[in-house]
Amino acid sequence: MANITATMVKDLRDKTGAGMMDCKKALNETNGDPEAAIDWLRKSGAMKAAKKASRAAADGLVGIAVSGNTGALVEVNAETDFVARNDEFKDFVKSAAQIGLKEGGDLEKLLAAPHGGSNVSQVLTELVAKIGENMSVRRTVVLSVNPGVVAAYVHNPAAPELGKIGVLVALKSDAPADKLNPLAKQIAMHVAAANPLALTVEHMDKAVVEREYAVQKDLALQSGKPEAVVEKMMEGRMRKFYEETVLLQQTFVIDGETQITKLLEKASKDFGASVAIEGFVRFQVGEGMEKVASDFADEVAQMAGTKA
Repeated sequence: MANITATMVKDLRDKTGAGMMDCKKALNETNGDPEAAIDWLRKSGAMKAAKKASRAAADGLVGIAVSGNTGALVEVNAETDFVARNDEFKDFVKSAAQIGLKEGGDLEKLLAAPHGGSNVSQVLTELVAKIGENMSVRRTVVLSVNPGVVAAYVHNPAAPELGKIGVLVALKSDAPADKLNPLAKQIAMHVAAANPLALTVEHMDKAVVEREYAVQKDLALQSGKPEAVVEKMMEGRMRKFYEETVLLQQTFVIDGETQITKLLEKASKDFGASVAIEGFVRFQVGEGMEKVASDFADEVAQMAGTKA
């Protein structure tokens, strides 16, 4: 049996939101395999928030820059929200987004790009020394389309073009930009709220699909129904999964009833030109990263038999 440490339990709890003892049991049941433990928690019902594959684990801001039919996102991390609200930090993120747009979404080029008499990396180092908190430019991306428009949306902005969640949506169409932009902005708002994993089923990560299928099948088998019946049930279970995670199959959050595919079909008819989503990108500050829980030390005391 694997040696289950307190750190392993903490990591699993941060990713799933499940209780400490449930996480410890899951790791014991899966010989310390964290991914298998997540599935075990879902199957056992201990993990109520199944959609939480990970917790936002770092603070900071996402910056957005758009020029013509091209847009850029840049995520800059800090240790605390206090720094994320600092005006100098905000100014840095804004400038990083503009530079990211020019550098085509290449992180290395962004960090090496001229800025403030030196380069982006050096300016950030100086900001770290001045404010006294670790920071990093985590990632950047550029989205472009021709013909068409790229629209941006920032959820709960901390300042113009800065926030915890930033989205870019590219609509490909020959329709006039003044018609496309409002629609693209609404779809970007939808992406911020619904957090789709892919544009189409074909774009879904096969490993994610296979894993979801395995979890759903195990849950269905727990009903006691025969294997043949369960196989038929799986079609509906996976269809629901795609409706929740695939952008074109999701229900438009703004009206709560129209499928995104139907929304685009109506727009194509109204605008007199085909309208399609070329691509989308959603950045949320800290997603997939770890955050130290302030009450972890207290909870460790409840874990008898677990070594730190």
